[in-house]
Amino acid sequence: MTTHVIAATSAPALGDIRQAGPGDRVVVRRSAAERKDFAKYWEAVGAALSRGAWVGVINLKGN
Repeated sequence: MTTHVIAATSAPALGDIRQAGPGDRVVVRRSAAERKDFAKYWEAVGAALSRGAWVGVINLKGN
């Protein structure tokens, strides 16, 4: 199981997110929306979700 965390200041490669599948987790932190490339990451998260990865969006201050 791999956990990928997307935040404003750090994120794994887009290809790693797109290839996530069953048993993998993708965590999108609130700050990720500040990224200039957020739309690309959001698309990759959708691909991971469709491949069976668990996706969680954390909407808490400080994240």
